[in-house]
Formats: sequence, C-alpha cells, structure tokens
Amino acid sequence: PLVATNDCHYPTREDSFPHEVLLCVQTGKTLQDQNRLSYKTDQFYFKSVKEMESLFSHVPEALSNTLKIAEECSFELGQPENIVPNFEVPSGYSLDTYFEKVVRDGFKERLDDLKEKEAQGKLACPVEEYHDRLDGEIEMIKRMKFPGYFLIVWDFIRYARENNIPVGPGRGSAAGSLVSYAMQVTNVDPLQYGLLFERFLNPERVTPPDIDIDFCMLRRSEVIDYVTRKYGRANVSQIITFGTMAARGSIRDVGRSMNIPYAEVDKIARLVPQSPDTTLQKALSSVRELKQLAESDSRYQQLIDVASRLEGLARHASTHAAGVVIAPRPLIDLIPLYKSNKDEITTQYSMSDLERLGLLKMDFLALTTLTVIAQAHSQIDSQLNVQLDLDELDLCDPATFSLFCEGRTSGIFQFESSGMRDILRRLRPSRFEDLIALNALYRPGPIQGGMIDDFIGRRHGKVTIEYEVPALEEILKETYGVIVYQEQVMQIASKLGGFSLGEADLLRRAMGKKKKQVMKAQKMKFLAGCKINEIQPVKAKRIFALMEQFAGYGFNKSHSTAYALLAYQTAYLKAHYPVQFMAALLTSEMSSTDKIVKHLEDCKEMGLAVLPPDINESQLHFVGSSGDIKFGLAAIRNVGESAIGSVLLCREKIGRFSSFYEFCDKVDLRAVNKRVVESLIKAGAFDSLGYHRKSLMEILDRAFEQGQKAERDRRSGQKGLFPGVDHSSGEGGEDVPDTGEWPDRQKWALERETLGYYVTGHPLQEYQAELRKFSQYSVADMGEETSGKEIAIGGMITGFRKRVNKRGDTWAMFQLEDLSGAVTALAWADIYKRYNDLLQDDVPVLLRGRCEVSARGDIQIIATEIIHLDSLWKEAVSKTAIRIPLPALDESQISQLKSLLAKHSGTCPLEFELLEQQCRIRVIPEEDLSVDPIPSFVEAVENLFGENSVALYTGK
Repeated sequence: PLVATNDCHYPTREDSFPHEVLLCVQTGKTLQDQNRLSYKTDQFYFKSVKEMESLFSHVPEALSNTLKIAEECSFELGQPENIVPNFEVPSGYSLDTYFEKVVRDGFKERLDDLKEKEAQGKLACPVEEYHDRLDGEIEMIKRMKFPGYFLIVWDFIRYARENNIPVGPGRGSAAGSLVSYAMQVTNVDPLQYGLLFERFLNPERVTPPDIDIDFCMLRRSEVIDYVTRKYGRANVSQIITFGTMAARGSIRDVGRSMNIPYAEVDKIARLVPQSPDTTLQKALSSVRELKQLAESDSRYQQLIDVASRLEGLARHASTHAAGVVIAPRPLIDLIPLYKSNKDEITTQYSMSDLERLGLLKMDFLALTTLTVIAQAHSQIDSQLNVQLDLDELDLCDPATFSLFCEGRTSGIFQFESSGMRDILRRLRPSRFEDLIALNALYRPGPIQGGMIDDFIGRRHGKVTIEYEVPALEEILKETYGVIVYQEQVMQIASKLGGFSLGEADLLRRAMGKKKKQVMKAQKMKFLAGCKINEIQPVKAKRIFALMEQFAGYGFNKSHSTAYALLAYQTAYLKAHYPVQFMAALLTSEMSSTDKIVKHLEDCKEMGLAVLPPDINESQLHFVGSSGDIKFGLAAIRNVGESAIGSVLLCREKIGRFSSFYEFCDKVDLRAVNKRVVESLIKAGAFDSLGYHRKSLMEILDRAFEQGQKAERDRRSGQKGLFPGVDHSSGEGGEDVPDTGEWPDRQKWALERETLGYYVTGHPLQEYQAELRKFSQYSVADMGEETSGKEIAIGGMITGFRKRVNKRGDTWAMFQLEDLSGAVTALAWADIYKRYNDLLQDDVPVLLRGRCEVSARGDIQIIATEIIHLDSLWKEAVSKTAIRIPLPALDESQISQLKSLLAKHSGTCPLEFELLEQQCRIRVIPEEDLSVDPIPSFVEAVENLFGENSVALYTGK
C-alpha cells in the first residue's frame, strides 16, 4: 500500500482527471479487480489517506510503518569515479606514449603505399600533409585524454585481424580520423576523400569519441569473448534495450485491457499510418476517418486518449543488437544488472543512461556483407588460387562501374533496392565519388526534396552549375554544386566565415537540430567572417540560407565513404567472380526463402546455373565450382546444419554413397532422423543415385528400420550371418522398386515445399505466352516506380489465407508468385465474393490491381480483377490489333492473313495498325472483323509479320 504524505499531493477520487491514466493500489487485487471493486468510474487513481485508513482500519500500523520506512530511506545516486577500463601498457610506457607509438608505427606501415600513390599522381594531397594532420590529431586526442579509448579499440580490432575475423573499413565519423586509419581501426584514407577529424572529435564539443565497428556476422561473438576474457567476465556485459509501445501497438494493448472487441480495435489501429515518425496525435490530425471514429464513440475516444499517453513507454526488454559495456571493476558494483527469461545477463540501464554515467560503451555490430565478402574471398582463393587483396582494388574498374550503370546491383551492399537501381541507371556513375554521393542522397529527405533529380541533372549538364563565390567551387565541385555532406557545411563555414572546424561542427549541429537562438548568433558570426573575407553581404546571406536549407539533408561523408567502399568491393566481386560471390550471397540468406528465390533469379539472369541438391556433391553451404553453383544442403527446409554435418562427416569417411540403403545404413540415424531424409528425397538430393523420388518415399520406413538395426548391431559388436553380403547397397539384399515418378505438378510442389522454389520445372512454364502478352511487370520489376499505379501481373496464388472483417465479410490475403519472386496481394470482401472460386493455392491467375509501396519498401497489390490464365485469351482481351509493316508487305502475306482470319473467326474486335517509318496509321475495317485471339493465332500472325506484330488490348 502507498500513502500520501503531507507535502506531496496524489490524485484522489475527488480530483478531476478526465483524460489521465491514474493508478489505484490495493493489496492483493489486480488492477481490473480494483477497477470493479473500488469505484464506479472507469478511471485509475491513487487512494486518498482517508480511503487507505478505512481500508486498513484493522491493521493501522501497516500505514504508519510504510510512512516510517519511506522517511528512513535516503539515497542519492552519485556519479561513479574511475569507471573507464584500464588498458595495460608495456613497461616503460604511459598511456600517452604507448598510444603515440602504436599510431606512428601503424602510420609507417601505411607510408610506403601513400608514397607510391603520390609518385603515380593518385594521391589527393602531398604526403607531408599527412604528417602534419597526424601530429595534430595525436596532440588533440592526448589533450582530451582519450588515448586509452583508442588503445582499447585498437586492441580488439588487432585481435580480430590477427584471427582472420572480417572487420569493416569503418563506420560513422571515425572514418574521418587519420589516427584511426594509422591504427587500422578504419581502412579509409580520410585525406584522400576530404574527411574531417573535427566531425569526429573536437575540443569545442567535448564528448567522448564513438567508434562503432562492423564485424563478420558469424564471428562477431569471438571478439566479444576476447574483450570479456581480457577485462573480466564480471566487468563486461551486453546492454539492455527497451521495446516501446508504438502508435498501433498501444491502441491494441489498451483495447485489450478495455475489453473492446478485437475487430473494432484492429480497425482503429489500421487507420494509423505505418511511417516511422507517426504518432497518434499526428494520425488524429491527418486521418479524417480516425478522428470521426474517436468522436463517434466515447469508448474509442478514451481508447485513443489512454493509448496516446502510453505511446513511447517501455513495453518489454531485450538485448541490444550491438552494445557492450566495459568497466574497470565488477559491473554489479556500479550499475544494476538484468537477467532475462533466456538467462542472458545485460545491464539494467539503457545505453543512453550508461553514457551519462560515463561508462565505456562499444558497439560491436554484425554485418552480413562482411560474411559474404569473406566467404566469396575464401572460395576464390581455394578454387582459383587467386590472391585477391580487396583493400587494394582499382576504384576505377570499368567492369564494376558497368554493373552500377546498368543497375545490376541485386545483392550489392546499400545499392540493391529497386529505387536505387533506377537512380543508378539514370545517373550512370563513373567514379567512386559518385557512389559516395548516392549513398548519402538515397534517403527520404533528399528524395522528397528533389535533390537526387537535381544532382542527376547537374551530373549530365542539364542543370547549370553556378557558385555564389569562387571559393565554393573547391568545396562543392565533387557534388556538382549541391551541398550533400555535413562536412561541406563545416568547410563552407570555415573557409568563408572564418570558423574553426570545431566551431563549424557546432554550427552544423545547430542547423541540423533547428536551434533558432544558436543559429541567430552563429549567423551574425558567419556574416562578420564573410565581411572580413570580402564577400558581399547579400551573397553571404544567400550562402548561409543555402547552408541552413541543406544542413538538415546533409549526411556524414565519413560514413558514406566507408560504406561506399564496402559496396564497391561487393560489386567488384560480382563483376569479376560472379560464381563465388553469388554462392556466398545465397549462403548468407539460407534462412530467408524469399531472398533465396530472388538471388536465384539473379543467377539465372547472369547465366549461372544453380545445380539441384545432390547427396554426393553438395556441401553444407552453396559452393561455386566450374561456372556453376552447387546447392547447399543446409538450405533445404527441415534438415538443420547438425544433421547435414553428420551426413558430410559420414561421406568423408566412406566416400560417395552408392545407394539409398547404404546411406540409411552408414549415417548416424540419431542425428539424421526420418523427417530429414524425407526432405532430402523431396528436394531431389538422391536423384543422382538413379531413383525415383516416389519409390524412395515408399521404401523409406523399411530402409530406415534396416539402418537402425545395422546401427544397433554395430554398437553391440554383432555381425550378420552372411558378412560378405552388402545389404546396404541393395545387392543380395533389399532392392528399391521402380514405382514410377510423381506427376510433375506434385513433384514440383514438393520441391517448392523443401527448397522454397521450383527446381526441375515450374507450373507457370506452360503459360509463358500469357505472361509475355498480358503481364506488365514481373515481381522483380516492381518497386517505387510502380507505387500507386494500376498494374496487371500474372503468377501463381500461394500462401492463401482467409480473413473476416468486423461485419463478418470474408476477405483474403495471399502471395502472387511468378518466375522472379513473390508479392503480397489483398482481395477485399467485394473482390473475394466475386472471385472466390479462383482464390486458392496453386491457381495460375492474371491479377489486376493497385500497387502500394510502404515507406519501408514493402510492396502489396490491392486486387480489382482476377482471371484464370487458362481463360485469359478469351476473357481479358477487349480488342486485337495487327501491326503490319507496309514497306515489306506482299500479296502472299495478305493471302495468308485472310486465311488466318477466316480460320480464327471469333468475337474479339480486330483493327490494323499500318507502320511506315515513324508513322503509325490506325485502320478500322468497314466490315466488322472479329477474331478468337488464342495463342496459336497470335503465334501464326507473328511468324508472318514479326515479333510483337499482334497487340492485345485489355480492359473495358
């Protein structure tokens, strides 16, 4: 029980709080019980002193004791001291001197390469400038007392590199530090790309450095284990993170507690937009239907009011994806710890609170791209015996830029979205700096602000590039006069306004956060500096306004450069070593069927064959070999890596499996259960042994029993009566009866069940003509450019699910799958009612509807018409046109056309389009000519007048 003290007022029943969520506390009762038993209204509140005295009249000391305990408790949470971990340096060194030694030794390793580039004219500035910059950074870091931090980071990255754990080239503003580059903490030359140390660290903004590191997804834990061993398990912990109640989620949670039917709550929640910055208050002001609902029913009004107050509050705890805290002594002495339901120990304070306390927080991020690069590199080395140094790639490679220009960037880090591919085709980048700029520009702000279109126009000379003053050209030339980077804002303030780079960083931050008072003072300082530099006041004001406009869009160039380098490395591998790269990419996505299908389609477009799984040839993962890619057995559903590992171990001992019985006899059936073998059969893994899949399924139980008996005999030391007879091979023992194969449709369906896609055939293959004529897009082609459009697309219905709305009407959600992938489709109640006979799994249809693309890039189609592909030619075609090239027309063609029209007479109106040079003449016959536009007719006419000489018009 809680009780109000005299100097603190808690809300009571008498207080009026029409829209507040208040708390009622009562011993031994749930909140809902209290809600029913304690008061008649539907509000929560703190009980008054009188109510508590009445409630506990039988034990009055309970109340006085709680007050006594509260008065005797006095605790102030102070700031711990000396909570940065100690980095042990060799004897004879201090932190400062050892830090400087490590930096200068590392720079010596970089120096030869820098001098070679300078001699070749490839260095952006003389080597002497590197020495000056390095001296300045070292002194700054020592003055700010951060050498220990840099040594800690250097140490665990050194461990990772020495143990061949892939490390990213850099992330965030740390890539702008030459000290980081010298220590090999980052791998981006900051002077080569005009990156600023002050964006990372400067005395005007005294905050600790923040170096986030990307590691290979599979081996990141090894680095954390190293740090844990080095600094002590009690001193190192991962960090907690709190999942908060989002706008939609808070409505659903509150709706449950208010016992409002789910259908009603769901309807309200769905009216809230899904964009990341949405709040309930924003939704109420922008979504008319939501506001009308709130005003129509007092329950809905209270639901939204309560949800608004809960929005943003912590809902559950989990482990932060990257954060690790390191302390000089046991964390239990410094902060509270949290043990999850999974027995994971994390800090009980969140990351921001830990930083406020001054504890050292590191981000160890897992990046799948580094795993892909490492696996591709390994296969290149082992298969081709090529010693490829990805850190020394030619950044002007024609084949790599050809890949970017053509938008063939599926699977390329940061450049694989459909929107980005479209921009690449329009921009046609020709230098590494273009990739850096696109990495920075492809964000909601610049896209919505039209910056990308302006950038492309300037790049191709369609927009005139002008500079207010000549000094701006040096800063903005690489981005065609557009302010793209935060560093450019800083350079303008420094060069024109006389700011130090540290002061310019403060200006940049103020601009980005729209701090008006700070901006006003900074503007006066900038104008004064421009006056000293003899820049006209009118121009100075325009330049400041330009900086202010673009500062909100500006992106960290250091981060963009490091990630553009990763993108270039993946593109280089795809351009020069496509087999090994795609094998590694497929392996990295084995848990995602949708992505596997997407990458397999990309392989097909690249002319790479992905061989079906083979029990004697396939490895655990996808492997590139001799121009082909062998399917990874672990990618088969329901098998698991441990089971496949056992199979491969057995294969390594005995060689190739000669029969299905031998497989069942030799593998460890405790690790490889019947379900695993079923999946291998359905996936076709035993096809190379000469069996039909149907036959193997029929004898599976018998073969398994025989294998289990053989295993028991081996363990007991018994031998068969006839040791010379090999029962496992089928010779002298069990044979596999030839029962024939499953029908193609069943066989393909089982392949899809186990592999996620069709291997030996596809049900849509027989509908190629229909898809070619009637589908406007494939799934792979859909993206931002199709958003809001009415489209027609053909495919198979899969994953069909019925839903019921609050009125009791049935609607449906399903996947439409074509040869390139799958997309979500919705058939609302009226459409479901009209086409319910077609809406079921494995039905081939042409779907017409509106394409919608969410802010996250999720695509769905709202269906308006559904036609079975079998009846497409008759039902969908409203008019047929034959396109005839006049210059080549002869009497024989006219005669053959007449015969075809007579043979295929039907009910579909026919027109002619006569083509001559650039002219197209539409001819409507005087007599009503109608045809039956079936595939045989279309094929015959196109054989006569050429491909695409028949146009089929659909719609009303």
